[in-house]
Amino acid sequence: MQLQNKVALVTGGALGIGAGIVELFAREGANVYILDLDKEKGEEKAASVRAEGGKAEAFCCDVSRRETLEHPIRTVADRHGRIDILINNAGIYPRRLFLEMTEEEWDQMQTVNLKSMFHTCQLTLPYMIPQRSGKIVNISSVTFFLGSPKLTHYVASKAGVIGLTRTLAREMGNHNIHVNSITPGAIQTEGELIHANPADLAAIMENQCMKRRLQPEDIARVCLFLSSAMSDGMSGQNLNVDGGLVLY
Repeated sequence: MQLQNKVALVTGGALGIGAGIVELFAREGANVYILDLDKEKGEEKAASVRAEGGKAEAFCCDVSRRETLEHPIRTVADRHGRIDILINNAGIYPRRLFLEMTEEEWDQMQTVNLKSMFHTCQLTLPYMIPQRSGKIVNISSVTFFLGSPKLTHYVASKAGVIGLTRTLAREMGNHNIHVNSITPGAIQTEGELIHANPADLAAIMENQCMKRRLQPEDIARVCLFLSSAMSDGMSGQNLNVDGGLVLY
């Protein structure tokens, strides 16, 4: 097992990509902690992991509000004496034309998708620095490369994630802490029925090198790589996982 006894935090771990990460990390031996606003779904996911023999627990918290994160992160650190992995996955992606967008909508997107990582990293790094080890993986988006209509606020927030990743990697390198990011493509999740146009999804898949819908486990496997010893020579990097939609 590649993460045996490692302590991992996963924001937005109740559903979608986050749930896939939680499941894989638990199978690889990690103690996984779900930080999610949806208390019911978070507890359901943790219970399903435990039923399969894994170790998981859920905390209800709002990643946009620092005060709701402080207690869960401190509790985990006190319990294990360390935090090894932080996966910043939580995010929102409502669509809106730029000229119809309100300031409140812009601010909410930046707060949930980007400022939340400011909170989680500042709360977690004080535990990683003394132990001189840690892996942080920030989830961005392939739209950073594409620029997608009706998602100006979203793409701006995901571009910020990559900037945060690169700069934090520079600051944390001397502490042997690795910080990397992933840009997922069109991942098949529960939310796509609400947010995605089927014709748009078909066009995306047609333009991918791999002609299939990507699944949460496709991202989870790359998170596993970036959270394990296999990626010890990497930091400040972004890995694009989109089925070959964008080649760079």
